Amino acid sequence: MEGLIQTRGILSLPAKPIGVRSLLQPSHGLKQRLFTRNLPALSISSNGHNKFQALQPNPHGISISLKERSRGFICKAEAAAAGDGNVFGEGDSAAMAVTPKIFGVEVTTLKKIIPLGLMFFCILFNYTILRDTKDVLVVTAKGSSAEIIPFLKTWVNLPMAIGFMLLYTKLSNVLSKKALFYTVIVPFIVYFGAFGFVMYPLSNLIHPEALADKLLATLGPRFMGPLAIMRIWSFCLFYVMAELWGSVVVSVLFWGFANQITTVDEAKKFYPLFGLGANVALIFSGRTVKYFSNMRKNLGPGVDGWAVSLKAMMSIVVGMGLAICFLYWWVNRYVPLPTRSKKKKVKPQMGTMESLKFLVSSPYIRDLATLVVAYGISINLVEVTWKSKLKAQFPSPNEYSAFMGDFSTCTGIATFTMMLLSQYVFDKYGWGVAAKITPTVLLLTGVAFFSLILFGGPFAPLVAKLGMTPLLAAVYVGALQNIFSKSAKYSLFDPCKEMAYIPLDEDTKVKGKAAIDVVCNPLGKSGGALIQQFMILTFGSLASSTPYLGVILLGIVTAWLAAAKSLEGQFNTLMSEEELEKEMERASSLKIPVVSQEEAAPGESTSQLSEKSTRTGI
Repeated sequence: MEGLIQTRGILSLPAKPIGVRSLLQPSHGLKQRLFTRNLPALSISSNGHNKFQALQPNPHGISISLKERSRGFICKAEAAAAGDGNVFGEGDSAAMAVTPKIFGVEVTTLKKIIPLGLMFFCILFNYTILRDTKDVLVVTAKGSSAEIIPFLKTWVNLPMAIGFMLLYTKLSNVLSKKALFYTVIVPFIVYFGAFGFVMYPLSNLIHPEALADKLLATLGPRFMGPLAIMRIWSFCLFYVMAELWGSVVVSVLFWGFANQITTVDEAKKFYPLFGLGANVALIFSGRTVKYFSNMRKNLGPGVDGWAVSLKAMMSIVVGMGLAICFLYWWVNRYVPLPTRSKKKKVKPQMGTMESLKFLVSSPYIRDLATLVVAYGISINLVEVTWKSKLKAQFPSPNEYSAFMGDFSTCTGIATFTMMLLSQYVFDKYGWGVAAKITPTVLLLTGVAFFSLILFGGPFAPLVAKLGMTPLLAAVYVGALQNIFSKSAKYSLFDPCKEMAYIPLDEDTKVKGKAAIDVVCNPLGKSGGALIQQFMILTFGSLASSTPYLGVILLGIVTAWLAAAKSLEGQFNTLMSEEELEKEMERASSLKIPVVSQEEAAPGESTSQLSEKSTRTGI
């Protein structure tokens, strides 16, 4: 004799044998779930072993024999795959088996993590090449210098970033996520290929050199920065596209995709490790930049060595871009999305202004924006001064590029080491401490750099004993400051920032990332540039304004630390709510309705049995 129990979702009865009479008291809230038809059922044999069989429509309800009632029984069952509500049958024994693992990680998780790691590798490989190349182009170009960077970031980079954010917000409302990804990344790939093979070889023809010289003679040298933007406009456009690659492809496309397909537990474990592969990319891309920068030594006289190097590096960028597109396609085709809480607040589609108002009104998003803007300002206060000294030491484009290749390699090694420690920091101290390490590191290294610039005289004899000039020493100290700051950013700041997006609803996540990563990132850099422009006009030079820049740096880092502390409390609250909602959903799916044979007389229909159950108080 067999007792048949119908259910929906997860089945779970007490492990201890209990009388059937006690099982025949389901809650009133489950009465409408007693008579669901055409669902699989659990068959319980009297020998204590569970059997599974398909249940055909049964107008007589569910029966439990008297023999089994006298014995009692143990019933346990697991839920079927999410979304179909089925209970495992005999043919599903493989699904009940232990999930296969490799090195302690589930295979389904590895199918997400490995492609994401490869995508991050390719994206950062490209970003390193583009970042080093953009500086070489605008700093070493004829009629330009490092002083162009503050003007370029403020008056070109920021407006284009804002324009992209507005366009991206519109596109996110009308395109699917897949179409949006391809629509954004393909123009980058096409542009960088066209620049290396078309725009740079024609730069002498498309740059208005004569007009720029005439305007500079008329307006004076104080307008050299703005005029240099016009003079080398194609190089400046490359500079902006390279900056947008970091903001858009790294922050919005990749991290948005990673947040979409990973759970919070997977993010805590693997997000810091993504940087390991990424910083291997930094190491190799740094070597790549240096290799192609040194090609000029093997070329004959009269050959533009930098043009040859640029074509080779842009070819690599295009190839890596196509690899990114393939990996994105593969993950979308073969990797299932994780189940999110169903109780997220559904928000209607909003226009651009409504989206901005919504983001500004959110304390959570404001704190995230503060973190991104503060980093941009802080690193920019030091970086421009360092690059001006770098050009003085390495005036040739190939020499400058070769040094930047070494710089990228060292950054990758330092960041790789910090990545190995980052998982320990997250596990031991949590999100809050990890988020505060980057501003602390940046403050300490920034003070060291400014101190050497301000009080370099007393250190001159020591520098001479080391075989360096004061200029070369300043270049190396500035490089160390950038290496430690960027390694802290890649290993801790970026994972912390991306984890903070996970508990947000989809509307806030998509539009919030667009506003923060595309606008706030260049806004921070432009803010630092505006500060530097003001200081130059007020005190005559960056060197004269160095003490004031140190005070500004201290104030910005203090605000950064305060925002990180505020965001820590909000993040922990949202994560608690997320876990509570999932537990409530799981608990609701564990309720089991049962009806005895006595209460389901032969010949009664489902509706008659439902009415009878109501009268008998089931």
